[in-house]
Amino acid sequence: MKTTQTDAILDYLDHFGSITQMQALSDLGIMRLASRIHDLREMGHPIKKRMIESKNRYGEHVSFAEYYMEREEQTHEQL
Repeated sequence: MKTTQTDAILDYLDHFGSITQMQALSDLGIMRLASRIHDLREMGHPIKKRMIESKNRYGEHVSFAEYYMEREEQTHEQL
């Protein structure tokens, strides 16, 4: 069975905790990360976005989105 892009993103989030457009493109070959995140949110996945500020190779300030899964941590009492 072929893995879908949304499945690949969920797996990536599970393993690494967050994903950016650059990671999606270089690691997963996904060019339209924001669209797939929209699809995942429509499916009910609690994916959040935070903006990251950095500098590009020319020293200019840039910002980009980092997506992460918001999870409730279970305590031993909840188990």
